[in-house]
Formats: sequence, C-alpha cells, structure tokens
Amino acid sequence: MASDETIVGSIDSTATSDEYVIADISADGAWLSMQAADAPTLSAWR
Repeated sequence: MASDETIVGSIDSTATSDEYVIADISADGAWLSMQAADAPTLSAWR
C-alpha cells in the first residue's frame, strides 16, 4: 500500500438493508461491499 492511499470501512444503511463498504477514498471507483450480516467480525480476522 502506498503512503497516499486511505482505506476506510463503513456501514451504509438504507431502508431495506445494511451494507458493509470498504473503500480506498484516494481512488475513484475503488470500493467493495457486502451485506453487513455477512461481514466477518474483528475477532474472526485475528
């Protein structure tokens, strides 16, 4: 990862669902999402 990249994660809630979004906010179109219920927990990543 270059020093000018900024990666963030967020929950995007709508009226019908909650999405977990991971994005590189330093680049256009560099993001992915999944249903928040399907996203791994922090303890699962350890």
